[in-house]
Amino acid sequence: MKTLFLTLTLIMLSCATTNQSQSDIKKNSDTENFHKILDEEWNKSIEEYPEWATKLGDNRFNDRLNDESYDKILQRKSETKTLLQKIKSIDRSMLSSEDQLNFDLFYNGIIENIEGFKYHSYLIPLDQMSGIQIDFANLPDYMPFKTVKDYENYISRLNGFPDKVEQVMFRMRKGIETGWVPPKIVLVSVPKQIRSQLETPLQESPFYEPLKDFPSSVSINDKKNLTKKVEEAITDNVYPAYRNLLSFFADEYLPNCRETIACSDFPNGLDYYYYQAKSYTTTDLTPQEIHDIGLSEVKRIHKEMVSVISQTDFKGDFDGFLNYLRTDPKFYHTSEKEILNEYRAICKKADAALPQFFGILPRLPYGVKAIPAYQAPASPTAYYYPGNEKAGRAGYFMANTYKLDTRPKYEMEALSIHEAVPGHHLQIAIAQEIEDIPMFRRHGGYTAFVEGWGLYSEKLAEEMGFYEDPYSKFGQLTYEMWRACRLVVDTGMHALGWSRDEAIDFMSKNTAKTKNDIKVEIDRYIAWPGQALAYKIGELKIRELRAKAEKALGNKFNIRDFHDVVLGDGAVPLDILERHVDKFISSGI
Repeated sequence: MKTLFLTLTLIMLSCATTNQSQSDIKKNSDTENFHKILDEEWNKSIEEYPEWATKLGDNRFNDRLNDESYDKILQRKSETKTLLQKIKSIDRSMLSSEDQLNFDLFYNGIIENIEGFKYHSYLIPLDQMSGIQIDFANLPDYMPFKTVKDYENYISRLNGFPDKVEQVMFRMRKGIETGWVPPKIVLVSVPKQIRSQLETPLQESPFYEPLKDFPSSVSINDKKNLTKKVEEAITDNVYPAYRNLLSFFADEYLPNCRETIACSDFPNGLDYYYYQAKSYTTTDLTPQEIHDIGLSEVKRIHKEMVSVISQTDFKGDFDGFLNYLRTDPKFYHTSEKEILNEYRAICKKADAALPQFFGILPRLPYGVKAIPAYQAPASPTAYYYPGNEKAGRAGYFMANTYKLDTRPKYEMEALSIHEAVPGHHLQIAIAQEIEDIPMFRRHGGYTAFVEGWGLYSEKLAEEMGFYEDPYSKFGQLTYEMWRACRLVVDTGMHALGWSRDEAIDFMSKNTAKTKNDIKVEIDRYIAWPGQALAYKIGELKIRELRAKAEKALGNKFNIRDFHDVVLGDGAVPLDILERHVDKFISSGI
């Protein structure tokens, strides 16, 4: 009997061991297959988007341009559906908790892309803020110029520009055929943007810049040869392609663009706006719910602004104060040098305060420079241009110095904090340097997280010693109000029937932004439906989670630890961020 019992026990243990072994094999297999898919897709994206690869410091395809063709887009659609089937073959339960998060983010990204296929926004490849007429001129800014081969790669890309322009124009013609064209009102500056490239003398062109400072490794003969080839590429290919684009845009495209502004006026446009709102905010909030949140925030912030006005010497009502800020010369710089130097001083002060609020800081440095003149008139007040450590390129806070009488001093602290540190540069550079997450997460992003963090940083700056002057504090509030107004005017124009003038009037009554800034911003929201919703929705969630952590942890709450948790996994959807903070709270109680 004892022998039988021992035999049965050994058999059961053997079966358990076998089952465990099979389970381990299955787990390892699913993990390996999942990582293989991630690696394959990353390498594929690098090869298919060689301009982006260069920006990331991968120089294997520096002689190529991105394939912008209509056929390539259709091919990518088909391949994405095939990828969905591949990823569905992975048993998520067999993955580690970290890989389950990677799986969810990757899988949901595929689903979102497929859902977006029904909308043909890819037939609108340019607008007043981005597109081939602007982006191609940035080519010398991110390409390496250290060897003869680097220059030859550059020449190859210059010579490939006409084909890329043809690809873009083909898609735009498809847009005309299908009704996927942008509102005419936002495109009025585009012909001037194209013309500026043509009217710039050859040696002042941004494309000529690499010829002004050859490295010592390039011989005199090579310099002469390369200079001739670059000049020929610009004059024989780049300029004619721009002329072709200008003629098409002015004569064929612009006349066929929409007179209306609403996203709902696209084919299936209201559904498209719901899709955009969900994609940008990573929530299921409806346009009406977002609109109402905006109105509530506008009311709350207005009370704070009135309180700050009472701390100044100004005697008058709210509208009078706004007019005072917009028109008094003392609030404006008179030279580009002055305004850039002040931005740099603000950033330097912010740098020194970072260790008090963050345990993890990035290695990558950043700088401050002006937005190029050809781009500035239709550009926002500022933006962040990401750097890359592998590429040897710093990040840049790009400041708009066009019309200095519309760039008030009282906004400069909030703007610098948002675009540089602890805003975009800090968050994006930290994400790029996280070594234990996949590449698609290091270099990807969710607008609600990224822009929500930027807006949260503006408020955080008060704790860092900024906004000591009531005018500067009012500037911070007017930036917060600006983002709250976005919720109202974006949903208003695209889903609720507002006109462009109604949106401009609403923004003018509630913020100290100058008229020029307001018009540029409203046109931005028209061109990018839903994008402007991300800022305030993301910021409100981060502030909500901080308040939750402070209340739960009490004296145990540490601001540096909280910020490291928020930024420690890169950009994530807001529900995932909440999960991370809840775990942080549980571990601290």
